[in-house]
Amino acid sequence: MAETHVLFVEDDDVIREATQLALERDGFVVTAAPDGLTGLERFRADRPDIALLDVMVPGLDGVSLCRRIRDESTVPVIMLSARADSIDVVLGLEAGADDYVTKPFDGAVLVARIRAVLRRFGHASGPGRGRDAEPEEPDGGVLRFGDLEVDPEGMEVRKAGAQVALTPTEMRLLLEFSAAPGTVLSRDRLLERVWDYGWGGDTRVVDVHVQRLRGKIGQDRIETVRGFGYKLKG
Repeated sequence: MAETHVLFVEDDDVIREATQLALERDGFVVTAAPDGLTGLERFRADRPDIALLDVMVPGLDGVSLCRRIRDESTVPVIMLSARADSIDVVLGLEAGADDYVTKPFDGAVLVARIRAVLRRFGHASGPGRGRDAEPEEPDGGVLRFGDLEVDPEGMEVRKAGAQVALTPTEMRLLLEFSAAPGTVLSRDRLLERVWDYGWGGDTRVVDVHVQRLRGKIGQDRIETVRGFGYKLKG
């Protein structure tokens, strides 16, 4: 099996070197960069499997670097933030990051989070079937919700006939909704099913991704059920 290539952008020499060694001990190939501009160059040259970006790096900050990466690729991105309550967490997610880890972090926790993200990206068609509400299936298993069409097999989404570009995390989120239209899905359930969290996670990750998804498929397509979660309108 091919080794997983990680781009790690961190300006603190001690953290960068220690984390690189820890990841390499776990079998990852790591390209480390001390600033955002170097990180962007390495991303374009090496095309890694996943990017770990510290929010506060010189030259090109982590949030801006995430936006640049997302303009070019759907590669998974994990942001590293020094404060769990920082606005930087939300900004990173809004920029297109798939998840975040708070510093200081335990090496085992970081590795577990990386593997969870990679599992999601390798198995983007995970959500199951067999729920009460059934969407219309016009042909070939394609699901239709008004002018929105979701093809779980072809991993394609169209709105009013035009293809919609989603990241793998956004696609998994939409598949989870489309497998149970009209059913309210809690944030905790979405964290477990989409983000592969077997433990409690930050629901801001869900909220920001839902808002990003709404921006692509229609603001009124996913309804907020206050105090409970979200549901897809059939």
